[in-house]
Amino acid sequence: MERVPDVPETFTPDRPAWVSTPPQPADPAQAVNDYDSFAEGYSAETESNIINAHLARPAIMALAGDVAGRRILDAGCGSGPLSAALRDRGAVVTGIDSSAGMLALARQRLGADADLHVVDVRDPLPFADGAFDDVVASLVLHYLEDWGPTLGEMRRVLRPGGRLIASVQHPFVDHLIQDPPRPSYFSTTSYTDEWTFDGQPFPMTFWRRPLHAMTDAFTAAGFRIAVLSEPQADPAARELFPDDFDEFKNKLSFLCFVVEVPRSAAGSGDQPTTPGERAPSLAREPGFWAAGSMVAGVAGRATRSEA
Repeated sequence: MERVPDVPETFTPDRPAWVSTPPQPADPAQAVNDYDSFAEGYSAETESNIINAHLARPAIMALAGDVAGRRILDAGCGSGPLSAALRDRGAVVTGIDSSAGMLALARQRLGADADLHVVDVRDPLPFADGAFDDVVASLVLHYLEDWGPTLGEMRRVLRPGGRLIASVQHPFVDHLIQDPPRPSYFSTTSYTDEWTFDGQPFPMTFWRRPLHAMTDAFTAAGFRIAVLSEPQADPAARELFPDDFDEFKNKLSFLCFVVEVPRSAAGSGDQPTTPGERAPSLAREPGFWAAGSMVAGVAGRATRSEA
């Protein structure tokens, strides 16, 4: 009997209109990710589409829960849709992004007095230890080759008991969208998409890593994993996207995490671990949840904080 392949040899996901070519192996010479060049076009495209406005953002907001009075750092805030939603719920929001063009749009949205800063999440954060109750990083970490320094800084600026709420491209989606022969799922590899706005192409480079590399990075930085989820589209989107919703709702797209800073430094696993040192099993973490391993389909892709 002929063996059925584990994954399809060819795979064509639903992709946003601005993603104009299949992913290719990354070209370091093109790794610019210059959001300043297309800030307005990107912000307009992601303002109300199904994948950003009705999946990625609602997923983060659902995990955040009641944020009234909480000090929240929106890391990679883009043009500020998530910052605005958090502020509307009563949070005190600070936004950072490496793109001055995106922050200009965020200031238009949030007002001249908004607390916004041009900061690259790869760099040390200009905030005091324990300055925030929560950090949100919506579709940001998959731009980074090394999560370690960034997660270390995010942990530093969180108070004991604080949360990092993050979403990334689902690693299995990013594995499937690459043409055969694909790199090993278990490797951390980079790839390049070509995005097109106003007829002009822009190469965008991302880093894909397996799930275990993500969880290892969180625990190595001293976080405890509280929630792991694979969100589905907001049911309210059915009325807005009647032709697409039923198919879209059953497809993987993102992976979301809530990870916490321990309230006490005492006890095993509360301190950052050295590279290669195993942290406590996921199954022992409170509130851990993961969907089954059977995959019915894969959704399109969105990126960065506009989610």
